[in-house]
Amino acid sequence: MPSNDARILAQAAVPTAAVGAVAALVSGLTVGGKGAVGAIVATVVVVLFMGIGLYVLQRTAKSLPHLFQAMGLMLYAAQILLLFVFLAVFKNTTLFHPKAFAITLVAGTLAWIAAQTRAHMKSKILYVEPESTTDAKSEKSGHSS
Repeated sequence: MPSNDARILAQAAVPTAAVGAVAALVSGLTVGGKGAVGAIVATVVVVLFMGIGLYVLQRTAKSLPHLFQAMGLMLYAAQILLLFVFLAVFKNTTLFHPKAFAITLVAGTLAWIAAQTRAHMKSKILYVEPESTTDAKSEKSGHSS
């Protein structure tokens, strides 16, 4: 993964993990141990789903840029479907508190989106390849290198 992609991933994952830690603390204090476990599981789900999604979209943008938008839509649909599968499997679980899980899932997702948006806005990604000065001089003089 190129350094810029890894930087964006880290800038999104770290705030999400911090939100998850706060949610685990609050859930643990209000609901008990099952609340903390629910918040931790939700944080792991958000970081995994969103991290894998970011990785897939970055790879698609580099190798198949004409499919980027369609891949993004398909990816988000797949993430929602996988989340429904996850929720169906753990529907009647006693492992964690479902409300703590749900609230942390929403809060973590919002934190990820906000942090990823901020990371993209602050990154200096060139969308046009700048001309080097030597190439411009050789083209003007009619010589090729």
